[in-house]
Amino acid sequence: MIASGATQAARKGRFPTDEAPEPSALDRAGAIASSLRRADRVWTSPALAARRTAEALGLDATVEPLLAEQDFARWAGKSFEEVQAEDPAGMAAWFADPDAAPHGGESLAAVARRGAALMERLAGEGGGHTVALTHAVPIRAAIVHVLGAPLSSVWKIDIEPLSLTEFRNDGRRWVLHASGVAGAR
Repeated sequence: MIASGATQAARKGRFPTDEAPEPSALDRAGAIASSLRRADRVWTSPALAARRTAEALGLDATVEPLLAEQDFARWAGKSFEEVQAEDPAGMAAWFADPDAAPHGGESLAAVARRGAALMERLAGEGGGHTVALTHAVPIRAAIVHVLGAPLSSVWKIDIEPLSLTEFRNDGRRWVLHASGVAGAR
């Protein structure tokens, strides 16, 4: 899984909207493209940031809805500080309860279910190398799924733009193989 390139919303500490990555992120993606392994299939989130990142990496990707960013509904585009000031109880509930969706969008648990379904489908398809362009929340959810950690652990994982998180499956189970900045190996 590769995290999409940084957007203005991410730079400004805002909940994501459907926007393109910053030009510098696309340049950086182009620079690391040659360090990626050949893929048997490439999937991307429907979001503009992920699709443009795939293009910058020179990857011909198929849109996979299960890789979508978490839907933040009425919080989208707002800063964390704004939401905390406007809806402190909602923000507290969101961090404390993975099933909560006080923003009117998608809960963390729903994102985790999507990710688990995608990984199990991929495991069932057997073999090959898949590259998936997605976002920080779905990648965090995939990590805790593979590790069997509590879903609340997602808030203790930092996923940088354009970072690479690699999972492997031996036909019986998934393992977290590596996580870090793409091209840093």
